[in-house]
Amino acid sequence: MVLPSFCYFLQVWDYTGLGYTKYTASDVETDILGCVVENRVLQSSLLSCLQNNTEFQKTVYPSRLTSMTVGLLTKTNSAASRMAKLDLCDGTSLFAKLVVGADGGKSRVRELAGIKTTGWNYSQNAVICTVKHTAENHCAWQRFLPAGPIALLPIGDKFSNIVWTMTPREASDCKAMSEDDFLKSVNHALDYGYGPHPHAESFPGDKSWEVPPKVIELASERMVFPLSLKHAKDYVANRVVLIGDAAHTVHPLAGQGVNLGFGDASAFSKIIADGVAVGADLGELSLLKKYEAERKPANFMMTAILDGFQKAYSVDLGPVNILRAAAFQVAQYVSPIRRNIISYATGRQKWPLLF
Repeated sequence: MVLPSFCYFLQVWDYTGLGYTKYTASDVETDILGCVVENRVLQSSLLSCLQNNTEFQKTVYPSRLTSMTVGLLTKTNSAASRMAKLDLCDGTSLFAKLVVGADGGKSRVRELAGIKTTGWNYSQNAVICTVKHTAENHCAWQRFLPAGPIALLPIGDKFSNIVWTMTPREASDCKAMSEDDFLKSVNHALDYGYGPHPHAESFPGDKSWEVPPKVIELASERMVFPLSLKHAKDYVANRVVLIGDAAHTVHPLAGQGVNLGFGDASAFSKIIADGVAVGADLGELSLLKKYEAERKPANFMMTAILDGFQKAYSVDLGPVNILRAAAFQVAQYVSPIRRNIISYATGRQKWPLLF
């Protein structure tokens, strides 16, 4: 199990060699830009916190949800009318004042609550795996290629995660090829493959462009996931609330999916705590709407920005390439814009481009 890794730098560049930008922790006067954590490490830590907390009763039911009924009787003042009934596939039935759908992009809770979504599938898949490289890494690297970006994200010691976006056919080929051929493809994509290194002026110190570390070993299986955009039309219904991927899924090009989920959880827990403090009914729609009012606009904004980036970097055309290069140069040379981008992406700032 690899421990969390701190990230101090982020270097982003285009395969055309026309421009790049490098973000550093010093840009926002902090020690680190972020932290990359293995999913199983995060899950283990959260489960440990849950098990060690003695302030509330908790029970784990290892069973799937099959049906859900909200408001069991017509008598509006009855206790049953203020409960949701959850039927599990093992025959067990649970009753709750509030159901939190945190069950991912294919949310069963969302489906049973009748909450509709809007969105579309991208003609792209993501190849994800863990690799070992020649030197310890504390920089997140991302290069935009013709079919989609490739990212090398540090997770500690000499290991990093690869998130490589490409066409479904290319993804199938990458999963099937030998380890040696796959490693060659990764290094080709991160270095001189597809185009030259950026032709940019030399920047002093930590702003200079660098070649990513060479990948030498595959440290996990290669997984392939189809990419899509999805956004729930409502985040809440009577006695039901959606958080994380159950409410929204985004393109992984900026690594924002889990951060949006963390934002949901933080906002929702505060609203629930405020409700508990005043003795409110925690499943009451008026209370849940406060969470939706806070998170839905912010998540929609980030979703739209990431979708715009995906479309802008899916076009290989001279004028578009020049415009992209200009955007890189603006981010590199104009410090206030660079600071805003970092603050927004790391969650320090709720809205983009605030000066």
